[in-house]
Amino acid sequence: MPGPIQSIERAAAVLRLLARGSGRLGVGEIAGALDLAKPTAHGILRTLQGVGFVEQDPTSGRYQLGAALLQLGSNYLDANELRSRAINWADALAARTGESVRIGASMDGAVVVVHHVFRPDNSDQALELGERLPPHAAALGKVLLAYDIELATAMRDGDLPAHTHRTLVDRAALGRALAEVRGVGWAGDVEEFRMGQAGIAAPIRGRGGLVVGAIGITGAVDRLCDAHLRHRSALVGRVLDAARAISRDLGAG
Repeated sequence: MPGPIQSIERAAAVLRLLARGSGRLGVGEIAGALDLAKPTAHGILRTLQGVGFVEQDPTSGRYQLGAALLQLGSNYLDANELRSRAINWADALAARTGESVRIGASMDGAVVVVHHVFRPDNSDQALELGERLPPHAAALGKVLLAYDIELATAMRDGDLPAHTHRTLVDRAALGRALAEVRGVGWAGDVEEFRMGQAGIAAPIRGRGGLVVGAIGITGAVDRLCDAHLRHRSALVGRVLDAARAISRDLGAG
């Protein structure tokens, strides 16, 4: 029996991305959000335009959904489904790293913890389910900010509040950090949200490569980082493995 056709999955991801956004998107933005080469993204858009599924603004060159898809639903994967599909992998990640695990999703211009697994050491811990994280200061937030155009748009105006003296509050520096996230496939923070705490996170992708959430660990700096405050490669690998496993379960290529 023949398998799925990658080009169709990618086209579907483009449509979902346009459906959940708040405005027109350029080729570069779409390519970056779906981790596609710009020529590939352009070819998909031209094909969808040819059948009326997307329209291109003649002035700006940006794309939006076409008249044939005005009824396309905007929600690809709700938080409850993301949690239910990822829960086993989150439990395994906590057991393998010995750290607290959180799954985050972008909701209404913010990053919300939709699942939290306690650090497996029987210490006193507070449940963080439902907590809103600063996208620019937490590893989970940086992952979603790097790939979610609607979240990035919501963050475009206004100040970047400093939660500690290490928080990135300069937009140029944050832009460079997000470009690095897209380059290496994961994000980290070291005392940028809370002093003494560090985090590592990676994107969860659905069909066609669309980022639908993020999974990560958080814990004491001396456990997650070496003496030079570099995130421990073994822990980064564990987080990436969990994110890839969940993504495979969701149908990502």
